[in-house]
Amino acid sequence: MKDIELFSLYSGSAGNAFLVAAHGVCFLIDAGKSARSLCTAIRSCGHDPDDVQAIFVTHEHNDHINAIPVFLKQHPVPVHLPEDCVYKLADDPWVQERLCPHTPVDSVLLGDIRITSFPTPHDSRGSVGYRVEIPTPDGMFRLGYATDIGYAAPIVEQNLTGCQAVVLESNHDPDMLRNGPYPAFLKQRIASRRGHLSNAESACLAARLCSAGTRSLMLAHLSMENNTPDTAYSECFGCIASDAVQLCIAQPDCVTELPLEPGADMEGRICSI
Repeated sequence: MKDIELFSLYSGSAGNAFLVAAHGVCFLIDAGKSARSLCTAIRSCGHDPDDVQAIFVTHEHNDHINAIPVFLKQHPVPVHLPEDCVYKLADDPWVQERLCPHTPVDSVLLGDIRITSFPTPHDSRGSVGYRVEIPTPDGMFRLGYATDIGYAAPIVEQNLTGCQAVVLESNHDPDMLRNGPYPAFLKQRIASRRGHLSNAESACLAARLCSAGTRSLMLAHLSMENNTPDTAYSECFGCIASDAVQLCIAQPDCVTELPLEPGADMEGRICSI
């Protein structure tokens, strides 16, 4: 799998971006924070911003799209996004020309890599996850990507099942959220079926995915106020209960590589930016 590279550039409420590189193809899933932060993170994992051939957006919330307008000025690549999210990026004609709206379950081919979207339950006008299929000499390698999901909807589980690698939200610990500093309306939103996935819900889904063949799992979009990496990791690892699964945590401000090779560091390789 050395010809397939998967990196979380950063993950959380401050900004999200994920890089996929394989077969001479390089693309992003989401592009939050600033263009400067995005380019710095891309370089820190051994790639160049000029390598990026497309951006795939999960939804229109700022922590997933903020870097796009400025990034496109220097790197005018296609931006694939749910059609209901176009309004958020359509004010700038330069950006608008590069928007490629799609409906859920649409597929895009970049070289020989297929990227297919699927709907996810979240409080945005449009919200999707992605399933990435990469041909290999042994068959097909599949990556599933689903963050910002209020619950493990059947359509989400269906699209993640059978993926060898999965990036899955593990946003909050319910007790920490309940007793934390957030106002009541925000707590209710996060815990709702259109909010964010708790550690327990994520761990249960992860266990089912691993029983169906997932071997590399990254927990992402952790809340800095209502979760800790140790809490999320421990709950998920306890449900998986298998040393055959490589489990890591996407860091909020560091590049984190999703390990694919057997015997790789279980914590993932973290690159300072």
